Amino acid sequence: MKVGTGFGGGWLARVPEQAQQAEALGYDFASTPETSHDSMLAATLAAANTSKLEVQTSVTIAFPRSPTVLAMEAWDIQHMSEGRFAIGLGSQVKGHNQHRFSVDWPGAPATRMKEYIRMMRAVWHSFRTGEKPDYAGRFYHFTLMTPNFNPGPIDYPDPKIGLALVGDAMARVAGEVADIVMPHGFMTDKYMREVVLPNVAIGLKRGNRTWSDIEITGGGFTVFAETESEIEQGLERLRQPISFYGSTRSYHEVFEVHELKSLGMQLHELSLQGKWGEMAKAIPEAVLRTFAQTSTYDKLPEFIAQKREYASKIGLALPAGTPAERERAQHIIKESQKVEVTGIPRGLEDLSKVQA
Repeated sequence: MKVGTGFGGGWLARVPEQAQQAEALGYDFASTPETSHDSMLAATLAAANTSKLEVQTSVTIAFPRSPTVLAMEAWDIQHMSEGRFAIGLGSQVKGHNQHRFSVDWPGAPATRMKEYIRMMRAVWHSFRTGEKPDYAGRFYHFTLMTPNFNPGPIDYPDPKIGLALVGDAMARVAGEVADIVMPHGFMTDKYMREVVLPNVAIGLKRGNRTWSDIEITGGGFTVFAETESEIEQGLERLRQPISFYGSTRSYHEVFEVHELKSLGMQLHELSLQGKWGEMAKAIPEAVLRTFAQTSTYDKLPEFIAQKREYASKIGLALPAGTPAERERAQHIIKESQKVEVTGIPRGLEDLSKVQA
């Protein structure tokens, strides 16, 4: 199991220190979000200030950017990091694309994302070989590259491409064309196993691929802590993210699996009224228990083996502010890295039985 943590999310001046600390603690990878700051800038700083840590974005919003521009940036970071970079792509929802980023929303986001990923790979192929590009799709095309604009080949593999997802269509795209399956944080184990993983399997079969061709990040809300009391406190902190993401109708499929669609609509109405504080209070305790899986640190290896057999990567946000906490974090990381997982979801081992 690869164990990762997060960095960034705040001002970029702190990124070098955060990335260096993650590397010193023994994490395999660290990922940066794209909320109030640019993920590619944060990833660049993290890559430049580490030597072993795998750096990934989680996520970079794709559609407001040209795939050629993003491919060029990723190529440079991959070169600078000596092959340690992975770019995680996300589509964002229609409203944010139109009204925050001011870009068109032609629909069919899953089809568009599949083309986006294929075009990025076409750009890298042109960089690596110098061949004339010839990619044409419904949403994107790439047919021009002159020597003046080609940075040339690098001595490392192409950057890995991860894909964030919630719905079934994007899960199929991830299985078909992505390198890393990155389930959205707004996820439950039930939804992961009943919706996401079966659709990833469909994508794998469509792409003539196997489970060994992809990495899967362990999905869903989790609370890991030293004691049961700390777990209770962690569950309370989940009210805000569950209410925030649950207010977006694009994510209501998760609620529907648990017969909680009415809660999703309640949250949506509160968000339209700007009642952000009331949204968190609207989450019943039973929903917190439904959404989050929990474990104390001493039982974490057992949790990973039993609950994340399908994953090859898992994120752990461990306290590391004091020498004692750092020592404890290093121990937990090492024990988690020892866990052997199959990388194949139970019940989906045989892709020949999957109806594509």
